[in-house]
Amino acid sequence: MHKLTLLVVVFFVSISLFSQQSAYTFTVVKENPVTSVKNQASSGTCWSFSGVSFLESELLRKGKGTFDLSEMYIVRRNYEDKAEKYVRTHGNLNFAPGGSFADVIETLDQYGVVPDEVYTGLLDGAERHDHGEMDKVLSGYMKGIIGNNSVSTVWKRGFNGILDAYLGAKPDSFTYNGKTYTPQSFKEFLELDQNDYISITSFSHQPFYTYFPLEVPDNWRWANSFNLPLDEMMAAIDHALMNGYTVAWASDVSEGGFSRQGIAIVPDENAVENAGTDQAKWLGLSERERRSSIAGKVGSEVLKEKTITQEMRQLAYDNYQTTDDHGMHIYGIAKDQNGNKFYLVKNSWGETGPYNGVWYASEAFVRYKTTSIVMHKDALPKATAKKL
Repeated sequence: MHKLTLLVVVFFVSISLFSQQSAYTFTVVKENPVTSVKNQASSGTCWSFSGVSFLESELLRKGKGTFDLSEMYIVRRNYEDKAEKYVRTHGNLNFAPGGSFADVIETLDQYGVVPDEVYTGLLDGAERHDHGEMDKVLSGYMKGIIGNNSVSTVWKRGFNGILDAYLGAKPDSFTYNGKTYTPQSFKEFLELDQNDYISITSFSHQPFYTYFPLEVPDNWRWANSFNLPLDEMMAAIDHALMNGYTVAWASDVSEGGFSRQGIAIVPDENAVENAGTDQAKWLGLSERERRSSIAGKVGSEVLKEKTITQEMRQLAYDNYQTTDDHGMHIYGIAKDQNGNKFYLVKNSWGETGPYNGVWYASEAFVRYKTTSIVMHKDALPKATAKKL
């Protein structure tokens, strides 16, 4: 999961040049506590920001209080692991800034967590993350390592030296609120246990009710997800939210239905209702032309959406229409003025858009574009939990 820098730049330019009144009126049905919206800025680290936001909500849910955990500490530790696996696979691994929720959750016991004030990843007075140069340097370095007939025993020193230069040396211990911790002891203090959480997906190319490593490039750890039928996955999300839990959400935001207006829907390009008053011309357009026309209406008009099936999800995944390109955090449920269900989604692009960094994603969008989710095991419906 990552957002390409160019897409982020285009998004924010669009925000500054175009703003209009939303056609939607939302009523919140259920809203669970989250921490403040953060900004990943020019970095491909949405997986860490959304995963950390999920953990921060878990601390709120458990009554531990409000914490601001370091996203960049987790980024730093995962870059080290990724580099080692890249060498062991002779370069046959996706070595890129992106990652998955497994990189946040499944490293808790090994690497722990630290407060953001202890490790910001910002050096020399920088106020925002900009990893363009660092990512290129790290990629070039690793290509040089595997480009030789043999690998030295010192390459990790050079790699860690680059990370130290751009992000800072990782802390072995630190003082927080007058007490000294290691990253692992701070994790214990927060009572975070990686075994409490489960990754879930829904694709028919693998048997349901079994575990498999989701085949997306950023799942470089080859971490397993539990495969549920679509309706059961959606029921798990709803059950979690209505019972006080939140959900880490891996999705695809490259669609025209993911709007700068803070709305994410799946418009039906074949629905005559979406043509407005220009129905005659609409019927003469190609499907691609209708899709392009609709994209400009998302948020400013209430559009008819597609009915999403398991087969549609699978086809979009198989033909690359659905890719794992962004991680976000679902924390509630709302309904629009017509009673349609939407999900409250915390993004990591700063307090931008009409909802100050929050998106409203329709039920159809979540059904269609979810690649995987992570939730606490206790948040699962009992019938589903028995199948694990």
